[in-house]
Amino acid sequence: MQNNEVADMLRQAMDLDDVIVTAEGTHYKVVVVGACFDGMSRVKRQQAVYAPLMEKITDGTLHALTIKAFTPAEWQREKMFNM
Repeated sequence: MQNNEVADMLRQAMDLDDVIVTAEGTHYKVVVVGACFDGMSRVKRQQAVYAPLMEKITDGTLHALTIKAFTPAEWQREKMFNM
């Protein structure tokens, strides 16, 4: 599965400002940014991202998934301090 396919699945299912997907084999790292995460706990954010990808996780297409989910304000801080 290509990185852009994962990004497209997330964009179609969620109202996101930005999606960054990187992969090594079947291990994917996903950074998603959207106001839809405002007020959500870290667990709820991960559940929201897993949901549209669950079929691909279940069939083994996506073996491992690391998720970082931010609101736009959190993403600005993250970029300022960690990039």
